[in-house]
Amino acid sequence: MRLKISLLKEPKHQELVSCVGWTNAEELYSCSDDHQIVRWNLLTSETSQIVKLPDDIYPIDLHWFPKSLGTRKQTQAESFVLTSSDGKFHLISKLGRVEKSVEAHCGAVLAGRWNYEGTALVTVGEDGQVKIWSKTGMLRSTLAQQGTPVYSVAWDPDSEKVLYTAGKQLIIKPLQPNAKVLQWKAHDGIILKVDWNSVNDLILSAGEDCKYKVWDSYGRLLYNSQPHEHPITSVAWAPDGELFAVGSFHTLRLCDKTGWSYALEKPNTGSIFNIAWSVDGTQIAGACGNGHVVFAHVVEQRWEWKNFQVTLTKRRTMQVRNVLNDAVDLLEFRDRVIKASLNYAHLVVSTSLQCYVFSTKNWNTPLIFDLKEGTVSLILQAERHFLLVDGGGIYLYSYEGRFISSPKFPGMRTDILNAQTVSLSNDTIAIKDKADEKIIFLFEASTGKPLGDGKILSHTNEILEIALDQKGLTNDRKIAFIDKNRDLYITSVKRFGKEEQIIKLGTMVHTLAWSDTCNILCGLQDTRFTVWYYPNTVYVDKDILPKTLYERDASEFSKNPHIVSFVGNQVTIRRADGSLVHMSIPPYPAILHEYVNSSKWEDAIRLCRFVKEQTMWACLAAMAVANQDMTTAEIAYAAIGEIDKVQYINSIKDLPSKESKMAHILMFSGNIQEAEILLLQAGLVYQAIQININLYNWERKRANAVAKDGGYGIKPGFDFWFCIYSSVILDRLLRLCKSSRLMLKMTIINLIFILQIDWEKIKIKIEMEISKERERSSSSQSSTIIGPKH
Repeated sequence: MRLKISLLKEPKHQELVSCVGWTNAEELYSCSDDHQIVRWNLLTSETSQIVKLPDDIYPIDLHWFPKSLGTRKQTQAESFVLTSSDGKFHLISKLGRVEKSVEAHCGAVLAGRWNYEGTALVTVGEDGQVKIWSKTGMLRSTLAQQGTPVYSVAWDPDSEKVLYTAGKQLIIKPLQPNAKVLQWKAHDGIILKVDWNSVNDLILSAGEDCKYKVWDSYGRLLYNSQPHEHPITSVAWAPDGELFAVGSFHTLRLCDKTGWSYALEKPNTGSIFNIAWSVDGTQIAGACGNGHVVFAHVVEQRWEWKNFQVTLTKRRTMQVRNVLNDAVDLLEFRDRVIKASLNYAHLVVSTSLQCYVFSTKNWNTPLIFDLKEGTVSLILQAERHFLLVDGGGIYLYSYEGRFISSPKFPGMRTDILNAQTVSLSNDTIAIKDKADEKIIFLFEASTGKPLGDGKILSHTNEILEIALDQKGLTNDRKIAFIDKNRDLYITSVKRFGKEEQIIKLGTMVHTLAWSDTCNILCGLQDTRFTVWYYPNTVYVDKDILPKTLYERDASEFSKNPHIVSFVGNQVTIRRADGSLVHMSIPPYPAILHEYVNSSKWEDAIRLCRFVKEQTMWACLAAMAVANQDMTTAEIAYAAIGEIDKVQYINSIKDLPSKESKMAHILMFSGNIQEAEILLLQAGLVYQAIQININLYNWERKRANAVAKDGGYGIKPGFDFWFCIYSSVILDRLLRLCKSSRLMLKMTIINLIFILQIDWEKIKIKIEMEISKERERSSSSQSSTIIGPKH
């Protein structure tokens, strides 16, 4: 990726250009010390003077009123705020009419920024004050009073806090009174510029120490650049938060959000005092010290999938290379390319007006359809369909161009969604809520309606990143997520009535990805690269989960690496310096998944015997139990030395009825309540009681209901388990209290006498139940052997 610089031979301004701002992707306004505000039309390459300011007003900063918030459009989007050296800020219309001038600060107003809703304006000045204004220019409050000039200011993504500079310090102050203020030393020189991105929630800062830095919203340093030759005079995030630009003397740099540099250009501009990104994030404009306005287009972006490599060579041209045979195809577009995604044998490209869908089997005849509205900010792909996110909403399309659904939820803000907060599978769409970051909304892909019973997925901590698995049935769909503590969790997305378990898979996980061919999960865990070959093991037999992992040292990836993709058995990781590392994992677990999904159990056993690895046998054991193939499970557990579980499986196989076998398989997986419900529905009350006794579960709340349903004739209000198996309790109590044997025995006998339990009736009932179960089992077996009559 690089920047293609465009610079006129002669500057349009006679003096230093102080600020620039885009109205849309093709129109820019620039302000200069020559007191002119000039409009640039990039389609026609024309410029025109909008307004000539009075000679005593020198413009310093410009910010356009926000055009939209989420799916709501603003009505006042045709105006901007201009701060100036005379201590005022001016509300100016798009046509150049000064709507209002407000006395704001003593000395120059150094910066002014609208919040994301357009409901408030913050200004800072040479007098060290930070002030909040209404959108009509009425003073609401003086948020802070510093002893030094405040050179730059930015809003947080929720418009509830303000970030501003104070010499070498950065300060985050909430609008709410008495709320905690965050302050830290950020640079060794005066800080000149800050920016806070609404999508990734990261902060940029730059100053006279010739460095630029990336911070999280808690003031923790994520990246610290090497010193430049000159002070950094401008920084700006791209709208989607994936890139940022840095300006200095004769210097324009394009960087990844993690800090490393894509490109460094040295245009003849003097110092670049202000940088603005176009709305679609494809180009940059810079306000230059020598009167020029520099334009730079982002080109040579690259996308890779298997043997295909796609490169954006020009604004409207892509080159496709097949590395297997070195075949090259050129893709031409009517409008400039804004976003693209290459996955699942399809290339999806959005331009300013249309969406193109190419198949890797045929690059000549794309499917083309018009976009609904707004600029596409995110493209996500699954095997059957793809998702587009723009300022108007979220839209799901098939690869044939058919519109499928558009999920919505209260307070949805599409302007802050990214690949970490939205996930897509063949049947499910998951979106992390911004208003409450502990919540994930789940939707059916086919309808856009809430999944299951409509209950949201709620976690105890803030969630940072989410990812849906890609294969299998909807009822088995799982979502993995990383929370604020960097713990990795997994849970089911289908929710009907009961509360699904959210189970921890690992700690100190920084990034994760699901394979596109099977449900294998990988993550970078502290200093290790970890692969969970069968994450569902936590639902089947959590004890053997460590035996299903593949781990290797990850120190070679340096600090803060990121998983870019997981295609087949190839994992692509981007290191902190921007370099890509390709790593292969063993192919056998993916083959095992394929065999199990096709119920080819003999082939699965044969594969494990060939590979001779404990991880394969452990995965097969968990897979067999999940699919209730206890014969295969017995072989797999024996191979990993789990003798006690082999014995338990043998005891399950000897049970007479299908229901009791199923119940004990559920017990084996830890689903005690489901096992009990299954037995009760089958009329096997005695076994339901026996399960709880074997688990020492003496205080079941449903005890009286079980007794009543089973017809055991126990009076309500008494401890059912204690009564019906008093002899068992007595033996266990006597072992614990041998010294008071007689006293305990007399107490139990008296209690039984008082309850007047008919033990003969209970005994007959148990024998009848066992007999019926055996008869049912034998009749089902005989019908299977004889077969239906014709």
